[in-house]
Amino acid sequence: MALLPPGIRFLTSFSRDQWYRAFIFTLTFLLYASFHLSRKPISIVKGELHKQCASQDEAEPGSSGQSRGDAHRPAGQLLDNETDCGWAPFGKSNYQQLLGALDYAFLCAYAIGMYLSGIIGERLPIRYYLTFGMLSSGACTALFGLGYFYDIHSLAFYVVAQVMNGLVQTTGWPSVVACLGNWFGKGRRGLIMGAWNSHTSVGNILGSLVAGCWVSTCWGLSFVVPGAIVAAMGVVCFLFLIEHPKDIRCSSTLSTHPKGYENGTNRFRLQKQILHSEKSRPLDPEMQCLLLSDGKIPVHPSHVVVFPGDGSGVAAISFTGALRIPGVIEFSLCLLFAKLVSYTFLFWLPLYITSVDHLDAKKAGELSTLFDVGGIFGGILAGVISDRLEKRASTCGLMLLLAAPTLYVFSSVSKMGLEATVAMLLLSGALVSGPYALITTAVSADLGTHKSLKGNAHALSTVTAIIDGTGSVGAALGPLLAGLISPSGWSNVFYMLMFADTCALLCLLRLIHKELSCPGPAAGDQAMLKEH
Repeated sequence: MALLPPGIRFLTSFSRDQWYRAFIFTLTFLLYASFHLSRKPISIVKGELHKQCASQDEAEPGSSGQSRGDAHRPAGQLLDNETDCGWAPFGKSNYQQLLGALDYAFLCAYAIGMYLSGIIGERLPIRYYLTFGMLSSGACTALFGLGYFYDIHSLAFYVVAQVMNGLVQTTGWPSVVACLGNWFGKGRRGLIMGAWNSHTSVGNILGSLVAGCWVSTCWGLSFVVPGAIVAAMGVVCFLFLIEHPKDIRCSSTLSTHPKGYENGTNRFRLQKQILHSEKSRPLDPEMQCLLLSDGKIPVHPSHVVVFPGDGSGVAAISFTGALRIPGVIEFSLCLLFAKLVSYTFLFWLPLYITSVDHLDAKKAGELSTLFDVGGIFGGILAGVISDRLEKRASTCGLMLLLAAPTLYVFSSVSKMGLEATVAMLLLSGALVSGPYALITTAVSADLGTHKSLKGNAHALSTVTAIIDGTGSVGAALGPLLAGLISPSGWSNVFYMLMFADTCALLCLLRLIHKELSCPGPAAGDQAMLKEH
């Protein structure tokens, strides 16, 4: 019998479970990348909504400041709410505040909706909930672009479109994190989720490139096309997403103890047997983590927060119950400041590059993608380091400590030319996005499946929503503050970002101290469990 070709031998070397895990990893990656793809156009189009304008007596027929379809008006004859500086109402001198209001509308709605989304998402099938969110987000993204085709110049229209989009986009993050958490255990979680979280940067890059194709010619398509893409991915989600490995009789982890990951009543019974049995019996990986460093003394049962299931294995956690999980409050506050910095770059970086390097909107948008490229490497690096050291808070703290001076250098050298801007974009992206990526993925998954939650694996969606919802408050404040501060100079914006990074570091000092003072595996978890 002839040997199989090397490629076939490689494909058959993976088990059925491994193929399904790879499929879910890729699918959820693409689903959330499409969410970020649909968020990016507004930052690309800002340079087109407002341009460096000439005086009205220099206006010519068909100039870029005139509304689409108004080229037939005589030169210099403009509507009351129109200038030759861009698309009304963003062509006036207060354009930075108006553009900041658009960012604030989206992010404020996103922050408020996120707290509710996780709780709702726990009680609905993930596939249906995520599909609804993606279809709705596609419609709302396209709605903003329709303002171009229907010649709409009402600020209220664009604000309402942003608010609606912010609300429906909250369905995405808790859903994909909960789904991925179902399929992957804690082994190498930092590396796996660090690589997976690059969907944020990939989505931003694709969004920049897609929106940039039409930003200078027909900016309405910069929203309509991404809206169509995220809606199409919603259909893919409905057709192919598998919420839990048990739905197709797969193991959720690479562990040799598959029954150790059951939810609800059965898992709680297993825990009771292990805690109270006098016989020596094999423990599942999570139960082993409840042992102290000597491997002999288990954590007292009073430290375990039990949420009994309903027989079907489904148990929902309350909002206050999720807040009692050790570390949730600290990481939530840290993410508030970290996300403030990240989203300020997301929404204002292209405009900053346009102002400093005097590039057009398309080239500035393409250059801004380097920040996201750096973010990909930063997220993976943070995951690898935290897995190796088993210290999530300390890894975040180190990167935050380096990020603040890096931002100061960026604000100084970015005015020296494109070469300096490229280098600092990559470095700043890695240091700014690393802690943000680690907290929203591996840390959220760790806390959502914390050892104090025996009997309730469904806490993951609520914990993820609380952490990301709190972070989204910062995401809303960052672009708004940038819009208010930038008229006084971009240097002041960078001082604000450095202050925010310092605050993020301060929020983690207690957890960092606990991690560094308790050597050994899972030291941070053990220290926090002792406190509770």
